[in-house]
Amino acid sequence: MTTLGHPARRSFLRRATALSTLGLASRLDLLNLVAAANAQTASAADYKALVCVFMFGGNDGNNTVIPIDTAGYAQYAAARTAASGIQLAQSSLLPIQPSGSGTAFGLHPDLAPLQSLFAQRKLAILANVGTLLRPTTKAQYAAGQRPLSLYSHSDQQAQWQSSISDAPAGTGWGGRLADQVAPLHGAGGFPVITSLDGAVLFTTGLDTAPLTVPVSGAFALAGYSGNTAANARLAALTQLLAQDTGNTFVRSANAIGTQSLKLSGLVNPILANTNSTVAPHFANLTTNTAKQLYQVAKMIEARAVTGAKRQIFFVQLGGFDTHNDQLQRQQALFAELAPALKAFYDATAALGASSQVTTFTLSDFGRTLQPAAGGGSDHAWGSHHFILGDAVRGGDLYGEFPQLVLGGPSDAEKEGRWIPSTALDQYGATLAKWFGASATQLAAVFPNLARFPASDLGFMG
Repeated sequence: MTTLGHPARRSFLRRATALSTLGLASRLDLLNLVAAANAQTASAADYKALVCVFMFGGNDGNNTVIPIDTAGYAQYAAARTAASGIQLAQSSLLPIQPSGSGTAFGLHPDLAPLQSLFAQRKLAILANVGTLLRPTTKAQYAAGQRPLSLYSHSDQQAQWQSSISDAPAGTGWGGRLADQVAPLHGAGGFPVITSLDGAVLFTTGLDTAPLTVPVSGAFALAGYSGNTAANARLAALTQLLAQDTGNTFVRSANAIGTQSLKLSGLVNPILANTNSTVAPHFANLTTNTAKQLYQVAKMIEARAVTGAKRQIFFVQLGGFDTHNDQLQRQQALFAELAPALKAFYDATAALGASSQVTTFTLSDFGRTLQPAAGGGSDHAWGSHHFILGDAVRGGDLYGEFPQLVLGGPSDAEKEGRWIPSTALDQYGATLAKWFGASATQLAAVFPNLARFPASDLGFMG
């Protein structure tokens, strides 16, 4: 079944948006843009960015963060035996000690760059977070209190991106947050939100349309720049877009086209810049995730050029649906993800913006503690996520870590599907509050937030 997380579908969406509001020809010179930006540097202190990294497929949190104290690891190993094919040896785990806990934990062995950031208090972990209708006990789950289509990829991807779990949603919480902070943005029409994965629900607001940029390659409409004939074509197109036909739909389409020309002229030189300050941090990384975050870093570098004071970015990494061969597949995914996140953090530090940029992870759901046949795991519920940046109160684990007992008090059923102790709404609201959203605006972005006891989980400074 085709889902929102299916690589072919996401590829289609990227191609379908290639000529959207922002995929047209560049006409401005980057040096002139940088010179013009000098007058805007005084506003740099007010800049903030949120960077969402979505792990499509459902990352296995049980092999991401593991207790390494004697009792905790014994619970893990009792369910994930060595014979299961998905047990991580205790000696292979990268130790971390949350400052607010007496329990030691270990990270997956391929998350060494994140272990370093945790030790530097630049990274926090939010334990057992997931989609919820309201705080839920095991008895309430058994009685039917649960999100719609809880273990479905497409539905849970949509709910993580929308924060709406009791009905289909037409907007995402990133898009709604962009709607709310527009008055803080002050960018003269430059979009608040940018997607590196085409048109996704997370980036869709009521009033906000995302800037969609390519992971690599030209960000221009071929044949409209570079020589006299191309310039003439561009001039003719500009004249056509300026004509008023009296038709509302044509007028709207022309307005979109005109905005496209303006924005592409601004954005294309930024992405095409080969002398970017952040380039050295990504020099040895060739993965798709690193390329996406490199584009984001260049957009942040050009914040004075664009005039943006608030920006939200969406980045994706697929392949986490590990029903089989999980050890090797998750190892490869983390070997791509962790160095890219570290390079991106280092790039923001080089830009003097590491306290103004917060990166966070999302995913469809967690996976069962109980192994599946073929060395994998099945769809589950609550999982653990990372939040990264200098504004993060790092070096700690937030939320309540589940008891790793099959059929135990944390388990919705008998396979190790953790009932979330923290709601996605609370996770997103903590980020949105740091971003500048008021209490009233938080309620508009997360309409079910009032159902939960706290709107601020404390992981942001």
